[in-house]
Amino acid sequence: MSRLTPVVTGMGIISAIGANKETFWEALRLGRCGIDLVDLFDASRYRSALGAQVRHRDLCNRSPLRGWRHLGRCDLLGLWAAEEAIREARIVERGIPPHRIAIVLGAGCGGVLEAESYRRQLHSRLKKPRPSLLMPFPACTLTDLLGNIYGFLGLRSTIATACSSSATAIGYAADLIKSRKADVVITGGAESLSELTFAGFNALRSVDRIACRPFDRDREGLVLGEGAGILVIESQELAEAHGIAGYGTVLGFGLGSDAYHITSPDPQGDGAMRCMSVALANAGVGAESVDYINAHGTGTPVNDRVETLAIKKLFGKRAYGIPVSSTKSAHGHCLGAAGAVEAVATFLALHHGIIPPTINRKEPDPDCDLDCVPNRARTASIRLALSNSFAFGGNNTTLVLGKS
Repeated sequence: MSRLTPVVTGMGIISAIGANKETFWEALRLGRCGIDLVDLFDASRYRSALGAQVRHRDLCNRSPLRGWRHLGRCDLLGLWAAEEAIREARIVERGIPPHRIAIVLGAGCGGVLEAESYRRQLHSRLKKPRPSLLMPFPACTLTDLLGNIYGFLGLRSTIATACSSSATAIGYAADLIKSRKADVVITGGAESLSELTFAGFNALRSVDRIACRPFDRDREGLVLGEGAGILVIESQELAEAHGIAGYGTVLGFGLGSDAYHITSPDPQGDGAMRCMSVALANAGVGAESVDYINAHGTGTPVNDRVETLAIKKLFGKRAYGIPVSSTKSAHGHCLGAAGAVEAVATFLALHHGIIPPTINRKEPDPDCDLDCVPNRARTASIRLALSNSFAFGGNNTTLVLGKS
């Protein structure tokens, strides 16, 4: 392993199934579901009122956040997860030069929830709307807040490629470590539910009214979720110098596009297949090394079929022997944070030697006939995993993650 191999030395997460790594992992391992009726706004008038909503009442209860005003829900989720990751990696205590600490985050809809509140106040005419509600609106808000709160002075970048945003951010972060453009990178992403996204996916009729059921014969669509996953990445060299083992390594990543449709993937799965192939080549490993795939697995009829086809095209007959599970069945589709939340789940799977299940899968689909680890976690020896994020517009990202 190269001394510049990017190692994950800290992780933080908050989601509908847990407010830290321990509770999140326990829920995944036990097959718990965080999907319920949404009450952040009136969801009763939509085709489906289901969502994976974070239920923690006091998101401001983290010491770095005290004294900071005008924080949106997305930013609070992101800063909550970041505090856990940064504390675990001991970034501040280790005396790493602030100008060598970069921040690269993926973004989705950011402060849309607060902008919706501003609009409602504006049109109600009952009270003057608060302009501060618009402050969290820019996609880069969380990136800037993280730097300002912790005093990190290195490169800052915010990536927005829909559902693959935070996966792409993690890949870019790994490149910054390999090229020595940063000593440490804070990466990942955050997303909050908003009525705009909720209404949009309902209008597309791409939501499930019962549960998120990836690879199930009767699946109807995705279930939106919210949360944040933040990872601290540094070189193997630096981690070892400070006596930190880490959770695993970001061996490589692949990017690609379908150039097919604004919402639907290429039905032949060629874009997704190429993305996984590029990722393996970038990592310098062969397809025979893959022990597990954390699937994009949204639960939409088209996506699951196409992703299954893409895996078969790349791995051939071996595809049937690779466990392929979707953790979205538990924590929902977190859009801009999806890649990061699922990267945390994949690293925890590598770390513990347990493959999280695809829950809510009852009826096998002949078009999705791979081993989707239905409903029960599985103990396994896994050293290398793929984490797929295939977004709207054919914005595809695959991460290649290894065990330390």
